[in-house]
Amino acid sequence: MEEIRKSARELSEQITAAFEKLKIDDKTSELDALAEKTRSPDYWQVTDNQVAQEESKKLADLEARVDPWIQLQAEIHEVTEFIELGDDSMVEDLKSKIQTVESGFEGLKSTLRFSGEHDDSNAVLTLQAGAGGNDAQDWAQMLQRMYVRWAEAHDVKVTVLSESSGEEAGIKSASMMMSGSFVFGQLKGEHGVHRLVRLSPFNSANSRETSFAMVEVIPELASPDEVEIDETDLRVDVHRAGGHGGQSVNTTDSAVRITHEPTGIVVSIQNERSQIQNKDTAMKVLKSRLAQLAEEQHLEQMSELKGPNQEAAWGNQIRSYVLHPYTMVKDTRSEYSSSDVQKVLDGDLDELIDAYLNATLGE
Repeated sequence: MEEIRKSARELSEQITAAFEKLKIDDKTSELDALAEKTRSPDYWQVTDNQVAQEESKKLADLEARVDPWIQLQAEIHEVTEFIELGDDSMVEDLKSKIQTVESGFEGLKSTLRFSGEHDDSNAVLTLQAGAGGNDAQDWAQMLQRMYVRWAEAHDVKVTVLSESSGEEAGIKSASMMMSGSFVFGQLKGEHGVHRLVRLSPFNSANSRETSFAMVEVIPELASPDEVEIDETDLRVDVHRAGGHGGQSVNTTDSAVRITHEPTGIVVSIQNERSQIQNKDTAMKVLKSRLAQLAEEQHLEQMSELKGPNQEAAWGNQIRSYVLHPYTMVKDTRSEYSSSDVQKVLDGDLDELIDAYLNATLGE
């Protein structure tokens, strides 16, 4: 019985540590408050419909993340009580119960990698073609396809916020909202410069060329209004959208481009037909980008922000994809490499994501 008692105690300590790391108690309090609010009799009458839908979705997400841990904690407490009250005749039954709890814990342990402040948020993923001309614009579009394929395989909703086509091929830039469970936590390691080496389809010599594209991944803020922006720091331009947005996309000046002049950050949104809706979305994305930048630069005052200065060019890459003279994809941070580049380009990023998360877990 002492061996079983030790196993149960160690498992209980691991579950308690996971609770603290994932801040389950805080999430439970948030869940209870939101549940009380949304279940009030007049909630749907007095709350804006879009806000009500967002809060209902948040409630469901919190329940999905909190309830399994609450149940697991209750199960280990129950096992511990049985051990204290039991005798040798219950040994086999208690062993079975502990194995069941261990199995449940193993199934939930992967979420321990997503303990960052914004890891459970949706993500705004932006692609920008870098050095390399038509090859770079084509490369940016290849990356866009890669992330869309990854999203399709992981039940992640993709909403294209803006897209600028290349002059001959590919895209100059694109921005997408990626909505799903722990999306930012999974994709945050994709942030950086991606390098492609291949035989160029855009020159008659079919020579080997190197292309670059910048991938930016920022979390969607739950409360973007908490970020204060001086309106005098903004330049707002409207223009005719192209590409996505429905039948009226090319007939009205609905697309909105907002430039935050102190940092040089530009956000362009053309997803909605309404200029007002696009401006609202652009402001939310801009506030998320500024908040992320402030966090990266360890600043409390937004006025001290400096714009991002990493160039999508040689020497800055986080990952290289080689299609000629050999095939290999290698991440410079995790040292993960694979010869199956096509599998990665088809959206199978799980091994790369896992390698990055495992490499940074101890930081």
